Amino acid sequence: MKQKLITDVVQGMLPYLNNAQAEKLQMIMQCALFNYEVTENENRDSGADQNLVEVFLAAKRIEGCSEKSLKYYQSTIQSMLNDVGKGVKYIITDDIRNYLTRYQKQKQSSRVTIDNIRRILSSFFAWLEDEDYILKSPVRRIHKVKTITNIKETYTDEDLEKMRDNCTELRDLAIIDMLASTGMRVGEMVLLNREDINFAERECVVFGKGSKERVVYFDARTKIHLQNYLNNRTDQNSALFVSLKAPHERLEIGGIEVRLREMGKKLDIPKVHPHKFRRTLATMAIDKGMPVEQLQRLLGHQKIDTTMQYAMVKQSNVKNAHRKYIG
Repeated sequence: MKQKLITDVVQGMLPYLNNAQAEKLQMIMQCALFNYEVTENENRDSGADQNLVEVFLAAKRIEGCSEKSLKYYQSTIQSMLNDVGKGVKYIITDDIRNYLTRYQKQKQSSRVTIDNIRRILSSFFAWLEDEDYILKSPVRRIHKVKTITNIKETYTDEDLEKMRDNCTELRDLAIIDMLASTGMRVGEMVLLNREDINFAERECVVFGKGSKERVVYFDARTKIHLQNYLNNRTDQNSALFVSLKAPHERLEIGGIEVRLREMGKKLDIPKVHPHKFRRTLATMAIDKGMPVEQLQRLLGHQKIDTTMQYAMVKQSNVKNAHRKYIG
């Protein structure tokens, strides 16, 4: 309770003091109250904490975060607050460390998941610090969680040809070619309309994460298969890809995932899903010498580190490069 009182006083003085002065005030109060006992009359004001979370989410929304990301932010922060059981002003570094440890043990979560939680909590408390709601972020001293980099699988040329050869619907063939040649996210593809496709330039504009526009390109084979699919459609839906049965509604992400998964089982191709096309394109592009900065722009990544995680250079080419340049 003594530390809670000190924190309340320091927090109240933040608008009038700089960080050094606030820390000095905290030290003086700790010394002054050393021989005193402090009792509490009121419980934590959870309403005030909830209001801070809402204001933080509003700030992230203005920055361009998607509603899906905002929901993840909210659930992550709320889960921590419920578990720790303290007001945001009283949470210390050990509270966050203990919470992450408990979460990982109870949920059997991967290091990647734990680091994602740490990153979100860091963003929240850093914002509270910047807005002078707290003196210092308790997550500042919690470092990035080291993760194990696994080489994720890509499709082989044989896998792609096998899928194309076994398509019984023009739509499915167009979907496979679209994903394979553009590297776009499946969520971006399902939002496309017929008029978004520029067949003359073999390109289209997609809306990526954060509602950011970018141009993606497709090859001649994709152009032919996409035109064949559209020319054979009898519906009036403006969506680029629709369901096979009436009323031919816009195809959703889940529908594409199910269709590809069924195809993978039928052809004995492991782990067939839309995102694997994106990773395959990135790996192939790097393998053929495409500058990573251009690939970053093509894939719509904000950070080049993300692009490098997608692109796995083939070990055979590393061996050949070693022989050429070193051995």
